[in-house]
Amino acid sequence: MFERFTQDARAVVIGAVAHCERAGEQRVDEAHLLLALLEREAGRAAFALTALGLTGRRDVVERDLAEARRRGGLTRADADALAGLGIDLTEIVSRVEEAHGQGALAGTHAGAVRRSGRRPFTRGAKDVLTRSLRAAVAHGDRHIGDEHLLLALTARPGVPSEVLADHGATFAAVEDLLWGGSGRAKAG
Repeated sequence: MFERFTQDARAVVIGAVAHCERAGEQRVDEAHLLLALLEREAGRAAFALTALGLTGRRDVVERDLAEARRRGGLTRADADALAGLGIDLTEIVSRVEEAHGQGALAGTHAGAVRRSGRRPFTRGAKDVLTRSLRAAVAHGDRHIGDEHLLLALTARPGVPSEVLADHGATFAAVEDLLWGGSGRAKAG
């Protein structure tokens, strides 16, 4: 599938691996893809992120992603669902960190580097790549661009889409901006 990626999309994937390595993590996940997208200054995704006002908010997005990682990767919707059952996620995180140190729920997937030295992608990151292919096909594109990666990130439930939505980058907003809402496709 990588042969169908444009130069911009390839740069995002390579950037995600670099983010993973710099963070000392063993597996490339959706958050790494989002951070790599935010780093880009060219391409359709960069245009969309700039138009939606996310370019100057990289630090805030990184902080939001780190906070979610601290919660063990649970979204606010997950926390709300647990609260509905009488479970206070903030209290659980506090107690775990009290016993095991700050960031104990973050997990780094130690030992996952393949013998080739390449960092494997999590199931979620692979799903984003698959959804980007579906988004490209749905829009009649032969190649997968960085805009399809962005659209796939907004379509997949989880922390990155929640963080993007918090900053106005929803599936509908990205699609309307890039394709004018015509022929609304589903990247999932």
